[in-house]
Amino acid sequence: MIAHLYRARDTAGTLNYLFGPGRHARHGNPRLIAGDCHGAPIEMLAQADALPYLAHALNAPVERLGTRAPDRPVWICSVRSDPHRADLSDAQWGEVASRVVAATGLAPDGDPDACRWIALRNQPRRVHVVTTLAREDGRLHHAYRDAFHAQKACDRIAAELGHMPTTPSTPRTQEPVVPAPFVTVTIEPSGSVSAKGATDDLSAAILKHAGFQQIQDWYGRRHRLPTTTPAADRAAIATHAAEMLRAARYSVDLDPGLDTSRITTPTDPHGVYLAGAQVLQLTDQIKGAATPAAALHAVDQLLNRTDGVLVRLGEALEATGEQITDLDSDAYPLADRFAVASEFISAAEGELIGALEELRALDHSGQVRGDSHQAKAAAYDATAVISAAQAASPAATRAAALSSAAPASPAPSPAAPGQGPWPRPGGAPARRP
Repeated sequence: MIAHLYRARDTAGTLNYLFGPGRHARHGNPRLIAGDCHGAPIEMLAQADALPYLAHALNAPVERLGTRAPDRPVWICSVRSDPHRADLSDAQWGEVASRVVAATGLAPDGDPDACRWIALRNQPRRVHVVTTLAREDGRLHHAYRDAFHAQKACDRIAAELGHMPTTPSTPRTQEPVVPAPFVTVTIEPSGSVSAKGATDDLSAAILKHAGFQQIQDWYGRRHRLPTTTPAADRAAIATHAAEMLRAARYSVDLDPGLDTSRITTPTDPHGVYLAGAQVLQLTDQIKGAATPAAALHAVDQLLNRTDGVLVRLGEALEATGEQITDLDSDAYPLADRFAVASEFISAAEGELIGALEELRALDHSGQVRGDSHQAKAAAYDATAVISAAQAASPAATRAAALSSAAPASPAPSPAAPGQGPWPRPGGAPARRP
């Protein structure tokens, strides 16, 4: 039985989320099972349409504090039981919640000035305890070591229920993992670019499509870019080959000097953490914004309810927890930590609902002023890796252009600046031949 604690600012928003459908509509049959609101009728407040009254009942002591109220007065504890054991009844979960708030000092038995609290359920094998940190006598509960006391109470309850393991669990026999074929793309001392490692036909076809030539001698099969390849094209071809090989589940070690997709930072000089570097770019855009409208594009990348950074991060944490459970069902405590972290992200999203509209309202015109070219350039930079992955091989593009030019036809006029085959930051990518 594991307890996780977190804090929130808004009581009503917290209850709306817990009684709502939740992420991916995983909340089912939300119901109030226990609580003590110091005279407020819990039975009436348990109705779904009474959430505003329930939030007011919990928050009344906080409102009486006025300016003394803490920034995050809502205290939430999520307790999950062992998935290998039978689920507890609502009455048993209510007893768990009561013992947790008593152990932490939020609501000790017989204390007439204890904090107000409720316990609700919306998923199997889990209970959520929600309370506010203001006591009836006007004092504030100090949450120091609450996590320790809550977990100790859960350990005692699990031992009483017989859920504590009596013998060490035997690790499962893991299936043998076949290592992925490895390809190394490097710059040789002579300056040429070579690809060595995997010798199967699929990797050879991918490298040939990218523009490499196959060499077969006493060293075995390997691939190398033609010596006539312009220096400006070598990195682009090598990066494109590496992306195609990785998409085919090859492990690729690409020389940093050939990787055009890497975004280096002072803390990541080799550009290994690409996602973090892109978020850092958004941070730099926000720091450099002179007006709210100038920051709006970067903030929208963070908070967009469909494709923003917070949404994607929450999905990644949730998927990690699910994958850990699939890999080892006994590792549910670790999986639970990722699941709770995903809930933290959901809570952060709830805290920032409407923030984009408020930021837009800070601009007197109500519209995003500024250079639309810069906004498009920023959007292009954020998707540079995807564009590179979808692009055709630079070598194949060059070959197609040479083969399509007939000797008798007049030579094509030089392309004006910005009309080449590569995408332009200020507009849609030009159509490739």
